[in-house]
Amino acid sequence: MRQQITTLTDNLSRTIVGKGEAIRLVLVALLSGGHALLEDVPGVGKTLLAKSLARSINGKFQRVQCTPDLLPTDITGTNIWNPNRREFEFLPGPAFANVLLADEINRATPRTQSALLEVMEEKQVTVDGETRRVPHPFFVIATQNPIEYQGTFPLPEAQMDRFTLSLSLGYPTEAEELQMLQRQQNPLPVEALEPCISLETVEALQRSVLEVKVSLALQQYMLNLVRCSRQDEDITLGVSPRGTVALQKAAQALAFLEERDYVIPDDVKTVAPHVLAHRLIPAGNKNAKTIVERLLQQVPVDTDV
Repeated sequence: MRQQITTLTDNLSRTIVGKGEAIRLVLVALLSGGHALLEDVPGVGKTLLAKSLARSINGKFQRVQCTPDLLPTDITGTNIWNPNRREFEFLPGPAFANVLLADEINRATPRTQSALLEVMEEKQVTVDGETRRVPHPFFVIATQNPIEYQGTFPLPEAQMDRFTLSLSLGYPTEAEELQMLQRQQNPLPVEALEPCISLETVEALQRSVLEVKVSLALQQYMLNLVRCSRQDEDITLGVSPRGTVALQKAAQALAFLEERDYVIPDDVKTVAPHVLAHRLIPAGNKNAKTIVERLLQQVPVDTDV
C-alpha cells in the first residue's frame, strides 16, 4: 500500500512544483473519503492539481466554472425529451465524475451551491424525484478566491461543513517559480500524465484508512478540542459533530500516509487547523486558524496517549 501512495505522490509532483504539503493534504481528504476546499488567489495551480489527480488515479474529471447564472441542473444533470423515443432521457451533469472541480464556488448562487450538498454527503443526486448514484470514488475539489468579494455568495455553514479540510497552495518560492519556468521549455501536459493507480486501488486505500487505530484517550482529546470551540468567547459558532468525525478520519488518513496503523497526537495537531478552521464562525474580525492554534496549545494531551 505504501508503494502505491509514494507512486501517486511522485506522479502528482511531475506537474505540481514545490507543493508537497498541499499534495499531502489533498490526499488526506481523498483517502478519508471527504472533499477539499482550496482558498487561494488565481494562477497558483489549483485546477492543475485537480486534473493531475484525476489523471493519476485513472478517473473521470469534470470541471464546473461557477457563475451567478449557473443552475442546479448544470451540476446534477437533467431530463431531456427525446422525440424519437417519445420519452424523457436523463442527461448526466458534471457531478457524474470521480474528481469534480467546482471552480470559484462562491460565485454560484446559494440555490446552486445547495445542489452540491446531497452529492457531497450521500454520493448521489436526485432529479425529478429519481435518485442516481455517482461514480465511486467521488471527490470534490472546490476553489474560491479569498480576496474577491464583488459578485460572490459566501458559502453557508452547512456547505462548508461538507468539506473535510481547507487549504491554501500559496505562492511558490523563488526557486520553485524558477523551476516552473524551466519546465515550460519542455512542458509535460497534464493530458500526457500516465495513470499510476486504479480507482479500485483508491477505494482499497480508503478502506485501509478506516482500519487505522485511534485510542480512546486520543478520541477524548479530539472531543475536548471540538467542545472547547463551542464554548470559546472568540467563536460565534463552534465545530459540529460532523467536524469531529472529519477530524478523526483526517488524522487516520495522515497516519496512514506516514506508514502507521495508529494515530498519534501530532497527526491530530497537523490536520486540526485545516479541518476545524473553516467550520468556525469567529467573533468580530478574529482569524479562525489562529483560534484553532490557540485551542491546540490550551487543550492538554493525555500523557498515556
